[in-house]
Amino acid sequence: MLDADLKSQLQAYLEKVVHPIELVASLDESAKSQELLGLLQDIASLSDKISLSPDGTETRKPSFAINRLGTDVSVSFAGIPLGHEFTSLVLALLHVGGHPSKATQEVIEQVRHLDGEYRFETFMSLSCHSCPDTVQALNLMSVLNPNIKHVAIDGSLFQDEVNERQVMAVPTVFLNGEPFDTGRMSIEQIAARLDSGAADRAAERLKSKPAFDVLVIGGGPAGAAAAIYAARKGIRTGVVAERFGGQVLDTMSIENFISVPYTEGPKLAAALEQHVHEYDVDVMNLQRADQLIAADEPGELHAVRLANGATLKAKTVILSTGARWRNMNVPGEQEYRNKGVTYCPHCDGPLFKGKRVAVIGGGNSGVEAAIDLAGIVGHVTLLEFDSKLRADEVLQRKLRSLANVDVIVSAQTTEVHGDGQKVTGLAYTDRSSGDSRQLALEGVFVQIGLLPNTEWLKGTLQLSPRGEIEVDARGETSLPGVFAAGDVTTVPYKQIVIAMGEGSKASLSAFDYLIRLPVTEEALVA
Repeated sequence: MLDADLKSQLQAYLEKVVHPIELVASLDESAKSQELLGLLQDIASLSDKISLSPDGTETRKPSFAINRLGTDVSVSFAGIPLGHEFTSLVLALLHVGGHPSKATQEVIEQVRHLDGEYRFETFMSLSCHSCPDTVQALNLMSVLNPNIKHVAIDGSLFQDEVNERQVMAVPTVFLNGEPFDTGRMSIEQIAARLDSGAADRAAERLKSKPAFDVLVIGGGPAGAAAAIYAARKGIRTGVVAERFGGQVLDTMSIENFISVPYTEGPKLAAALEQHVHEYDVDVMNLQRADQLIAADEPGELHAVRLANGATLKAKTVILSTGARWRNMNVPGEQEYRNKGVTYCPHCDGPLFKGKRVAVIGGGNSGVEAAIDLAGIVGHVTLLEFDSKLRADEVLQRKLRSLANVDVIVSAQTTEVHGDGQKVTGLAYTDRSSGDSRQLALEGVFVQIGLLPNTEWLKGTLQLSPRGEIEVDARGETSLPGVFAAGDVTTVPYKQIVIAMGEGSKASLSAFDYLIRLPVTEEALVA
């Protein structure tokens, strides 16, 4: 099942297993069950601390549990966790086997002290780059707290259950049989959801923090670069991030990051966070900024109010809140979000195997999505508002070569239709004739660009007509001491490498601003 190189790497990891563990497989006569059995046999052969039992009684087949012998510590998978989930499998083996996790002691204690019974089920797909974070978080929680159980389910192998439970996006998490949430989630986010007092405790901790020299709002490439450059100057630096990594976390493949021929978004986001933690940076993750209160005079402190009620103060602020996927803003879109309307073809495509879907948008993202989906779904219809596609010609040639793809230009989507539970079609207007037309389908993949995350800044500083923060060549905004960088600004070309450069530049500008502030009497006395 596993090739020699992978076996060798896995064997090295399994040397870290401390406690004996048993793999308990629930199998039938299917080819997938035999494939899973082969994988588990390979794993068991690599460590004398791992045994295998094929006598599992779970109703989902193929599936297996990883049990710590003599305890109730267990992690379960329904399916064959390869692809993006192979790392989840390796970590589950290590954590059940007693190897410590990298979670902070604060989070570990928070999870261990959660009261109640929690039965989590996560529907994922092996091609989903957002799923492993959620799967790994819940797996670790089930290791830390015996009252928490988790099974990760490969939706492509359990289509009947996917259809019955109306799962149309991954990861989709159920708690005690009821919908819990969809999308990427960290252990900190899940623990905070279950711990009712977490937000209040976090607010109290934040309120007591002294003022920062540089406070960065946003934890994407621009924010990470700004934080590193500030911290290297030896000044007090803080980062407020709603989720560290930002939109990079939702990026599948990255092939234009100079000197790195290929990487994936979650890997790059993890590397960014690790690099930031190499310096003395106060990272305040899972915190959303709600209001910027600018200083009245240069040298006075700016304030940033957070959603939990806490207020942070700083001599300078760098805004790097990034952008998000643009919505169509038509009837039915929000009603059927994650019920057929989705924004990630890589993640959710396998859930629409053999079905009819539409892709909205004829730029590079839309055409790439249509090409990707054509190999999975039954039929793809790409709709573009303009009179022609805007994607690169090489992508258009590939798209035209696919037999199960139709392209409709001059098409304005006007409504998403559904039956109350899931998408059943959409309506669009032919802009050439003015006629209204209908498409019957089961999925709508929206790929129409980005919107800057600046709603909370309106009326505070100068924004462009598109809502982007207007900056000059130094990253300065219309407010003295407030800088901005990355996709949230008017700087053209929304690329990771450009955001990093802009974040570095904004940080250097902030430092330059700081050293030119008048010296106070307090500083002279000190």
